[in-house]
Amino acid sequence: MKFILAAVGAVATSLLNLTIAPLLRIGAAQPDFVLIGAVVWTVAIGIEGGLAWAFIGGLMIDLLSPRPLGSTAFTLLLCVGGALLLARLTLRLRLLIPVVAVVLFSVVNALLFLVVYGALRGPIPAADPLSTVLPAAAYNGIVAAIVGPVAVAVMSRRENRERLDW
Repeated sequence: MKFILAAVGAVATSLLNLTIAPLLRIGAAQPDFVLIGAVVWTVAIGIEGGLAWAFIGGLMIDLLSPRPLGSTAFTLLLCVGGALLLARLTLRLRLLIPVVAVVLFSVVNALLFLVVYGALRGPIPAADPLSTVLPAAAYNGIVAAIVGPVAVAVMSRRENRERLDW
């Protein structure tokens, strides 16, 4: 059931990325709903659903926009793996980790995508990539600050309910 929810979430957020996210643009920053969903799912629920979310969402974005097939999925899969490592290293800060992971891996994802896209199609002309990456990472962090702690709290409440009391 978790894989089906992750797949549906990935398709929905990839469609939101391509349709509504440009309308939510503030300056040069716009939210990356697929990245936010994949990282929050990985930190709050588990790696399997996060990998499914990243792969399906990345392929949907690549198919529906003029990008090399698999480039977005590749960068998202690397970010999900990094988010899992970050979550495993810091178990005590469970409510804060989704926000930190989304901000950190927003920067990593954008820079990795520039490298992958540059290797496949040619360099993207940009004066300073960090001037566009950092505002988007802050925007993604704000969205993750709303979604992330709620997902972690729901999952920890569900885990507590399923335990047997001895």
